[in-house]
Amino acid sequence: MTVDVLIAGAGPNGLMLACELSLGGVRPIVLERLPDNTKENRANGLVGQVVRALDRRGLYERLSGGAEPPRPSPAFVFGALPLELSRLDDNPMYGLAVPQRRVEQVLEERARELGVEILRGHELTGLAQDEDGVTVEIAGPEGPYTLRTRFLVGADGGHSRVRKLCGIGFPGVTRDGSVSIGAHVTVPAELVDAATGGLNVPGYGLIPPFMHHRTDHGLFVYAPFPTGTLVNTTEWNRDGGGDRPPTLDELRESVRRVLGADLPFGPPEGDGPHLLRRLSGGNTRLAERFQDRRVLLAGDAAHVHSAIGGPGLNLGLQDVINLGWKLAAEIRGWAPPGLLDTYETERRPAAERVVMHTQAQSALIAPGPEVTALRVLFTELLRDERTIKHIADMMSGADIRYDLGGDHPLAGRPAPDLTLETETGPVRLAELTRRARPLLLNLTPDAAPAAALDGALDGALEGWRDRVDLVTGKADRDAPAVLLVRPDCYVAWASDSPRLGEKERDALRAALTAAFGAPSGTSSGAGG
Repeated sequence: MTVDVLIAGAGPNGLMLACELSLGGVRPIVLERLPDNTKENRANGLVGQVVRALDRRGLYERLSGGAEPPRPSPAFVFGALPLELSRLDDNPMYGLAVPQRRVEQVLEERARELGVEILRGHELTGLAQDEDGVTVEIAGPEGPYTLRTRFLVGADGGHSRVRKLCGIGFPGVTRDGSVSIGAHVTVPAELVDAATGGLNVPGYGLIPPFMHHRTDHGLFVYAPFPTGTLVNTTEWNRDGGGDRPPTLDELRESVRRVLGADLPFGPPEGDGPHLLRRLSGGNTRLAERFQDRRVLLAGDAAHVHSAIGGPGLNLGLQDVINLGWKLAAEIRGWAPPGLLDTYETERRPAAERVVMHTQAQSALIAPGPEVTALRVLFTELLRDERTIKHIADMMSGADIRYDLGGDHPLAGRPAPDLTLETETGPVRLAELTRRARPLLLNLTPDAAPAAALDGALDGALEGWRDRVDLVTGKADRDAPAVLLVRPDCYVAWASDSPRLGEKERDALRAALTAAFGAPSGTSSGAGG
């Protein structure tokens, strides 16, 4: 048996990729070496444009538990310095406080709804490539076996076996100078500030919630998540403690060193799972390449970096949303030549940017008087709204612009959040994108020009109607007359003209060909 795509790793990235491939008409199989879902909680929330991306697949409501669309966060931090995001007219920093294990649960539920087969307790042990596919060796509960697949995706984490078996280098740096201890705890109710939700530490003062708080001796975080209160410290130039798990007494001693004051806290309440973890040092690494013939890497298998600012899931999940539709197009035979190569050319710069800003933030939280001076300077810079906007765009991923050609300001950028008034009533763009289909949007506000443009667009779509849906509606805010939106919700082409002349019709058809292959009845040169 030959499967279309084999995914190594059933973490958030592997499961999201499985969902994306299924929406694209491909049935993947997911391998996971662990026999059961992990109880460890590696992250406590989602930050950045990934929140909008999940909304556009109908997953935000499942994760948030409500029907309201996502809203930007009024504040965040950069290198333990406050970002006053409420000052921005166009705030790109979205957030959702939900544990990673819940993200994995929702994604697995969705994957199974879409018919994805998930094999737990099945570990990839070897692979061999040829022109037509990959033969994968697997150790399963009933013994070793092999599977044949057209493509293999390694979403198997920072220690990726897929990456190692392909001989893909993972250059970068390892820092051994820091030790972090984090734990779920209970704090006395009288220490919680009713007005701000912050923590009044006796002998120290008020510490805001969910913010990295730097002192001359280290970093302290107080995070009262709905699933439990988290306290975390980071110190430099200390014994890492090896692999042994920390104790609450060690955390108390670390808090005393960082804050110069004692924080009374006790063990967490409830059934858990509860976090009690020690992390020593940190890796910043970027794979030499994201693709080796028929093997691709995604998420931590392709890049690892500091967790400061919470960029991991923002980066990894957007990797696989970018990859999924392209890989499905390759398998189904309509991908234009070179489409799959654009996965790396588009997503590698995004990874490089995350590596850059997490390293910059790590420098800003380090101890020392020279760092304190640098923080004073940054505090002054962060009074300027342009600086706040620049950093917010960078951290959220909103500053990404893919090179898709065309001179419209939206080309290559994420599609704006719009609500369209259609013949059947109002509909959010996020609702139209849940099938992961390319969209051609006619947004001309006036009825007569819109009707005329509908005919022109329908004619321009000749040969792509099997791949692209035409939707007409009046947008709730200023928008281009025409938007061509890729399945990953990036704008492939846009025009402000309500009349599609010959030149624009040719440009639209060129954009359709570049993104979605040759029109039906002609050869696209793809077919992996």
